[in-house]
Amino acid sequence: MHETLARPPKATHQFRRVAILFAGGPAPGANAVISTAAISFLRNDTEVIGMKHGYSSLADFAAERPLVEGRDFVRVTPEFLKRSRSSQGILLGTARTNPGRMVSAPEHLDDPQRVAPLRAVYEGLRSLGVEALISIGGDDTLKTANKFKLFQDRLAAGSPRIPVVHLPKTIDNDYMGIDFTFGYFTAVDTLGSEIRNLLYDAEAGRTYFLCETMGRSAGWLSYGAAISGEASLVISVEDIHGRYRGEETVTDANGTTRITPVMNIEEVVGRIVKTMRVREDHEGKQFGVVVLAEGLAEYLPARSLEGIPRDDHGHISISHVQLGRMFAKLVADEYKRQTGRSRKVVGLQLGYESRCARPHAFDIMLGSQLGVGAYRALAERGLNGVMVSVSGQLDLNYVPFEELVDPTTLVTVVRYVERGSDFHRLARFLETFVNE
Repeated sequence: MHETLARPPKATHQFRRVAILFAGGPAPGANAVISTAAISFLRNDTEVIGMKHGYSSLADFAAERPLVEGRDFVRVTPEFLKRSRSSQGILLGTARTNPGRMVSAPEHLDDPQRVAPLRAVYEGLRSLGVEALISIGGDDTLKTANKFKLFQDRLAAGSPRIPVVHLPKTIDNDYMGIDFTFGYFTAVDTLGSEIRNLLYDAEAGRTYFLCETMGRSAGWLSYGAAISGEASLVISVEDIHGRYRGEETVTDANGTTRITPVMNIEEVVGRIVKTMRVREDHEGKQFGVVVLAEGLAEYLPARSLEGIPRDDHGHISISHVQLGRMFAKLVADEYKRQTGRSRKVVGLQLGYESRCARPHAFDIMLGSQLGVGAYRALAERGLNGVMVSVSGQLDLNYVPFEELVDPTTLVTVVRYVERGSDFHRLARFLETFVNE
């Protein structure tokens, strides 16, 4: 029987050097993940390389341009990790470089030109003597990890393979395969505090603030922030159904026509104004804070998104849309039309300030367990192509990539807030009651 106060025994494994890579947006608790993953291997006689700024250097690797220590990677040591578990920021930096951007179907993996960046990543890691990769990031980074594995699956027999394990990261909490992602609760608390501050400001000046929060695909962050911040109303992508949802026919650059869902802006604006009037008429409150998930921008009509740039993953740059400011004017105009009175409505963007906030204890514990899980997946279990997850009392689970990524489109599935779930209903219970 294993002694309860004894450290787990060393695992027998073949890894002499592993690499850790962080990609995508920052999240509180990132350093807990990096630190514990690294120290687990260091204490078990394995060198650790930290790739700087995601895939930035690896995707452009060529033999004539070798990777340089200090610029492209760091050697992770106990001194480098000293008291870093609860620190802010990201020890290795981050970036959104996507070496799998040209691969959107399984057959693309057989095209040398499309997989060239993935091959560069493989050869770059091999040039450093890396024998396993720990990928930390959001759903786009998971897609890249999966493509990197699939690329290696097609290498000639006898070619060295670099096993890859992925650790889920997003303050949006919209990941399949895990209940809560590290950084989510810290981000919710940070945004909730800002919303409470805005409520005092709103009350003093008889103002409404329309706060656009992060959460591109699902409403976990907006709902959590609204609940903890005591917002008057929250609207996310999950709420765009029924009379709040319409359709639009769109023709892309290739001449392909498709029907896409869009937001019924008039109905959404009307719902916000209704909340304002109920608060004023029945509660005597001429102020409030409304939370809008940034992902609502994806449901705007095509004409509203003309000229908006997109990133390597094909996502629109939501910060360029200015959703909160757009709706602030629409709401102010509709309120005046209905009441004949003016009301100050201010649109704000919230979110960036929460991504590197000091992590809370839960996010440090969750991130630490995920980091240790990377070691256990690779060294103790010999796994490849899995995402580390936790459940219950931070019990570790290992979810194969094929359960998280569509095998035909190579796209991950978003985990939405389920309409009618107790979490969804909690926000509806707590916000200003409007009888629709």
